Amino acid sequence: MKRASVPFLLLVLLSVLALFWPATGPPPPTNGEIQVGDTAWMLTASALVLLMTPGLSFFYGGMVSFRNVVSTMFQSIVCLGMISLLWVLVGFSLAFGDDLGGMGLIGDPRTFFLFHNVTETTFRLGHDPATAVGFSIPLLLFAMFQLKFAVIAPALFTGSFAERVRFSSYLLFMTLFSLLIYSPLAHMTWHPDGLLFRWGVKDFAGGTVVHISAGLAALAGAMILGPRNSHREKDVHTPANIPYVLLGTGLLWFGWFGFNAGSAGGANGLAALAFATTNTASASAMLGWIFLDWMLGKKPSALGGCIGAVVGLVAITPAAGFVTVPQSIFIGLAASVISNLAVGFRTRSAIDDTLDVFPCHGLGGMVGMVTTGVFAKDVGLWYGQTTIFVHHLIALVIVSVFAFAGSYALYQLVNKVIPLRVSPEEELDGLDLTQHGERAIGESLLGLFRANGNGNGHGGVPHGALLVESGQP
Repeated sequence: MKRASVPFLLLVLLSVLALFWPATGPPPPTNGEIQVGDTAWMLTASALVLLMTPGLSFFYGGMVSFRNVVSTMFQSIVCLGMISLLWVLVGFSLAFGDDLGGMGLIGDPRTFFLFHNVTETTFRLGHDPATAVGFSIPLLLFAMFQLKFAVIAPALFTGSFAERVRFSSYLLFMTLFSLLIYSPLAHMTWHPDGLLFRWGVKDFAGGTVVHISAGLAALAGAMILGPRNSHREKDVHTPANIPYVLLGTGLLWFGWFGFNAGSAGGANGLAALAFATTNTASASAMLGWIFLDWMLGKKPSALGGCIGAVVGLVAITPAAGFVTVPQSIFIGLAASVISNLAVGFRTRSAIDDTLDVFPCHGLGGMVGMVTTGVFAKDVGLWYGQTTIFVHHLIALVIVSVFAFAGSYALYQLVNKVIPLRVSPEEELDGLDLTQHGERAIGESLLGLFRANGNGNGHGGVPHGALLVESGQP
């Protein structure tokens, strides 16, 4: 009981601190440096990126078993609350504050602590005039746009340990990941004084910062928590609700236009290019996944098409504003084929990455990072330049080691404080009931399914019915 009161007491402490923290007042009047059109577009893009998190919750929630739909979806949604407050408190400072120590590794937590000075109208990031980045939108809007990226990163890796993670330990790991893995990577990659930024590494909208980091955290999590009992016993896994996956894919695709086109920083031609390459790569990847399955003797499933579309979105993310529309067709297809084959390999391995987060998001982000180094206009390997490509390869190794090793260590630390995995009995009963005391459907509807038994051996629930898993008692 004492341990359970710690999160609430910390929230109370934060709310009291916020009352007495020096305020900077409302934003000053708009002057000529703020572009109304850019601001309007970035407000819209920020809302689109936020929509991706509930989209992801449907995408993941439809794939898991019936007993874990609520818990899986809520693991995404809760990021909107937890990361939002962390970002205001110190996350934005760590990612985009003044470079701490001159090494380009992390921002000064004092720069924007509790959003102090964030209401400035205009701003520039970086001390070197040659590399400083300026924007035509309010700093507060930029901070909120970047918040949505920080929110979805931890939501992504929840798919790897779905159906067996303790909710309280997940919250603790999410907090540590955001502060110690995500924020440093964002600073290194996107801040003009960041280490990778100074190397010329290009990540237009988060392929490295978001997807590679989340993918490797997912791989570490799957290894630390171990396989589900059903996976050990080689039970056939039946997704709870394919229509949920279809809905989630549509929301993700729609929101991704804000993710990528919004990263142009304004309503301009670069945003239009990112919009076009994003849609084209996803289309190519969707068809590539379906057609490859078909060629290998599998049925062209809705689930496969949805996964392929998301892989294409992941792969084009770092390249969206740096490559041409025709090149995005190749990037989407290449990522789709690599991720599809990797999913098959993972399925035959002992690693239980429940929703294949690493093969799809981790490897998809890596393909995107490498192909950005190949096709980046005028500076990529395709144009006879080697410097950026080599720097991308070096950065890929550095980021991968940092994200995987750092996440692995954080999982170990969290496991010593709060056990990561639920008990075998809780896993059998499902996380919806044992962690949240809720069900995906009401008792009356569940009773109706059971009463109308159809002799299929699944407790009277029609196989493939809404939110129903094989083996539901």
